[in-house]
This record gives sequence, structure tokens and C-alpha cells, in this order.
Amino acid sequence: MRLPRGLSGIQLASSLRRFGYEPTRQTGSHVRLTSTIQGSEHHVTIPRHDVLKIGTLAAILADVAAYLKIDRTDLTDQLFRR
Repeated sequence: MRLPRGLSGIQLASSLRRFGYEPTRQTGSHVRLTSTIQGSEHHVTIPRHDVLKIGTLAAILADVAAYLKIDRTDLTDQLFRR
């Protein structure tokens, strides 16, 4: 699946809640999400921009997919399939 264009940081943070990520702090225009599903803490920092750059989105999703031990394509399908 192709990465969605026009996705905001807030939308991504909301989508990641289904994988146990919760906001733990915010500094300026960035929010830090933390998940403890796999038994250890995993932190992801997401810029709260109106539109995330594709490279930024790809890097965040790759990091989350590595933590969840699933393929990034599978993660993208689960997050953005309508």
C-alpha cells in the first residue's frame, strides 16, 4: 500500500493508539508517544505539523513496525485501510 499523502501528525498519533501508543509528553510542536505492548517501552516522536513529509512518515512507520516485529507494509495496511 502506498503511504498516504496529506496526513497530519495528529492523525498519525491518533492512528497509532490502536497499537497501544499513548501521548506521554509534548515539547513545542512535537509529541512523544510511548507503547509498552511488547514488554518494554518504545518511544516515538511525531511532529505536530499539518502535513507530514513522506520521508518522516516512512521513518516513523519503519520504527514502529520494527518494534512490533511486523512488516511496514502490513502496518500501513492496518493503520490506513478504510
